[in-house]
Amino acid sequence: MSISTSTDITTSSVSAEHAHHGHPDHRLFGVVLFLIAEGMIFLGLFSAFLIYRSMLPVWPPEGTPELETLLPGINSIILISSSFVMHQGQAAIKKNDVAGLRLWFGLTALMGAIFLAGQLYEYFHLEFGLTTNLFASSFYVLTGFHGLHVTVGLLLILCVLWRAQRPNHYSSESHFGVEAAELYWHFVDVVWVILFILVYLL
Repeated sequence: MSISTSTDITTSSVSAEHAHHGHPDHRLFGVVLFLIAEGMIFLGLFSAFLIYRSMLPVWPPEGTPELETLLPGINSIILISSSFVMHQGQAAIKKNDVAGLRLWFGLTALMGAIFLAGQLYEYFHLEFGLTTNLFASSFYVLTGFHGLHVTVGLLLILCVLWRAQRPNHYSSESHFGVEAAELYWHFVDVVWVILFILVYLL
């Protein structure tokens, strides 16, 4: 009983393990659903911004200092470029190139940090505050909420870099964390493009 039962249990466990690994991985689907929910929040904020704009005869309200576009434009180039840089990291891990993953994700983290530093610099040099008028309040809410998402994305990238230090943690067969971080970062970039056009250019 003991040998045959033990063998049966072992065989059953191995079979169960194979069956578990054979199931489709729904984690990325969960990430996509989460990003859709986040996108709905941004959609609400963008809609409110456009409604405010349509309600007032002059937008921004008279007396509001004009926004500079040079620094935000440079920031936009950095953030958009970082998506392409980050994609190289995923391409590297699909070839089992962990060193390449670290390099490209490290560069992405640096670019994300530069973006946040540029946004803080802009905040410190703006000539209006959060409660100056409706435009100012909308500006800080939109850019601040996006900045929060960039910060979260940066933390995800740093988590991937930290885990990539462990031997065989990421490979061509197992790299969900890499894909999730990249998907989130692309979302942040797309939202910024829309935000930049609405707030700085229109």
